[in-house]
Amino acid sequence: MAEGRITFRIEGMTCQACAARLEKVLNKKDFVHEATVNFASEEAQIRFDAEIADAAILTETVAKAGFTALPPQEGQPENGEDAAAGAGSLKSHWRLWLLLVLALPFVVGMLGMLAGSHALMPPLWYQLAAASAVQLWLALPFYRSACASVRGGLANMDVLVSVGTAAIYLYSLGMVLAGGGHEAVYFEAGVMVVAFVSLGKYLEERTKRGSLNSLGLLLRLTPAETEVRTADGTWHLQPLSAVKAGDVLRCTDGGRIAADGVVLAGEAWADESHLTGESEPQRKTAGSRVLAGALLSGSVEYRAEALGGDTLLGDMMRALSEAQGSKAPIARLADKVAAVFVPVVLVLALLTFALTWLFSGSPVTALVHAVAVLVVACPCALGLATPAAIMAGMGAAIGRGVWFKNAAVMERAGRVDTVVLDKTGTLTAGRPQIAALWLAEGVDEALLFQAALAVEQHSRHPLAQALLAAAAERGISPPPASAPYSEAGAGLEADVAGIGRVRVGKSEFCGFRLPENLEGIWQIASVAAVSADGKALGAVAFADTLRPDSAAAVARLQAVGIEVRMMSGDRPAAVAQIATELGLAAAQGAMSPRDKAEAVRQLMAEGRVVAMAGDGINDAPALAAADVGFALKGGTDVAEHSADALLMNGSVGQLADALLVARATLKTIRQNLFFAFFYNVLAIPLAAFGLLSPVIAGAAMALSSVTVLGNALRLKHFARRVC
Repeated sequence: MAEGRITFRIEGMTCQACAARLEKVLNKKDFVHEATVNFASEEAQIRFDAEIADAAILTETVAKAGFTALPPQEGQPENGEDAAAGAGSLKSHWRLWLLLVLALPFVVGMLGMLAGSHALMPPLWYQLAAASAVQLWLALPFYRSACASVRGGLANMDVLVSVGTAAIYLYSLGMVLAGGGHEAVYFEAGVMVVAFVSLGKYLEERTKRGSLNSLGLLLRLTPAETEVRTADGTWHLQPLSAVKAGDVLRCTDGGRIAADGVVLAGEAWADESHLTGESEPQRKTAGSRVLAGALLSGSVEYRAEALGGDTLLGDMMRALSEAQGSKAPIARLADKVAAVFVPVVLVLALLTFALTWLFSGSPVTALVHAVAVLVVACPCALGLATPAAIMAGMGAAIGRGVWFKNAAVMERAGRVDTVVLDKTGTLTAGRPQIAALWLAEGVDEALLFQAALAVEQHSRHPLAQALLAAAAERGISPPPASAPYSEAGAGLEADVAGIGRVRVGKSEFCGFRLPENLEGIWQIASVAAVSADGKALGAVAFADTLRPDSAAAVARLQAVGIEVRMMSGDRPAAVAQIATELGLAAAQGAMSPRDKAEAVRQLMAEGRVVAMAGDGINDAPALAAADVGFALKGGTDVAEHSADALLMNGSVGQLADALLVARATLKTIRQNLFFAFFYNVLAIPLAAFGLLSPVIAGAAMALSSVTVLGNALRLKHFARRVC
């Protein structure tokens, strides 16, 4: 059975109940394997049976539920302004402005009432006309959404607003027809509630699609046009959409690279921090790779190799979109509450009406109190609490060069209390150099290098790269090799022409012991033994240095109470030396991939939440076993595939950034959930006892959502402050 995956942007959702309803509708379909709808990112991620359904069928299903499904590229904003004024309700600014204009005389009148005068309240004819225009025309989107929600079997926030404002409008209209005056009507409540709620929705949308949406900022990193060299050697400005792979492009000082490619001529410094989190510009000369979106200081000509979605920037945008649209486990609580929230509020409003009428004897007072209960209730704040924080946290992490694969990973990362680090290529620079050689009797240096080089050209391990570089400096080229075989954590072997079956790796793997009289550097260095047909040829000692930020990163993690351990397949003496330099009390060497994975599982069995960071094939089992696995970009594909997150700059400092941002995100989620619950627990009783008028209730409801979003936005400032 072929499985398809698709992500839609969803228009028409007004609160978390809408997202829950659409998710429920989609998951009921036989051809849908799993659907997740995110209210904050306004996206639906769907896995479906591709043999039965396609995008058209899914779009129709969404439409029947009362919403509009757009492909991601059509729903994405083109720039910051469009992000704030994009699709959905933002297309209808005129409706909001007209509502505010109609409500303004009521605001003036209510200010006068606070001063003890009714003289500023608009005449009754204006009140009736304005309220009728709002209820019979401008509030129609609320009614349409409410009806669609009820048909779908799950009431949303618009049901509360529609019922409350319609009830108070019909009551006031009845009083006018019965000959009542200013004191008998509450037209201002209906008009101002609809105006305040609409304003709150606008501010909510503006924040979600503007400040919270990191994708909108990423979209602006590639230029709309770029210089392309034509067949006659001249340069012409062309739209980026017309550029093809293989075209030669030019980028000048202050411009941005339009595609991933290779520099052909020129020299420049490129700021690639949007992808790697590396703040220092990188020097680019002929042969260097350039990445789409990089800001250039200088001028280069380069060949385009990947464009649009095939670039690293495009891949990052897809990853960010998928991650922001996913749900963290902590969001399940809000989903469960949102599913029953509106029906419960409707029941509370009816009880408020009945009890207030019973004890006060006034049906008018009972109606006002009940409407206030309906209006003040806010499932939006509850629905936004988790996804808004996740969106902001993901954006902050991307800004530091950390790619979390989904929201659940970020939540787990926020709970990490123990970090396990590989040594070579993770804590150390991964660019070791040959420090010493040992040659078996009758073996010369050239033979040793030829044998080792022939095998190690099939490896990406840092020690292999160091050996290749040293051989190149000596002018030694490898003989042909075939049938390579790798034993993770032990070494690599291959058939080498003229030499035999050569093994390179640990001495046990190569079938011999190193002489016991080797001292000094041999006691702490990483060692690669070399044998041919089971006979020793020699060994190479490699010296590696710590990455510049490793010590500071370890200190940052320890300062916030995270225990840091080192596990390596390297010799215990070499591991102990690095541990001493870093101030680590727990460090183990000579560990196989199985040993690392088992040690991680043991820590987890003790109740710890463990993060593992590594870059090699031998780290993959431990990365997969840990609660959160971090792979260093540029390491092995196996490690990257096994990990839950990528550190794009290959830095332990980025790991510290990732865990601190994740902790802050989890803290923000808890704060938002507390506020959302506290707001409703406090506001609904106040409204029921008449301490909040419907107008104040509408303003409070609008403010609650904006407050949750504002709290989430603090994560961006947090990331700049601590990372």
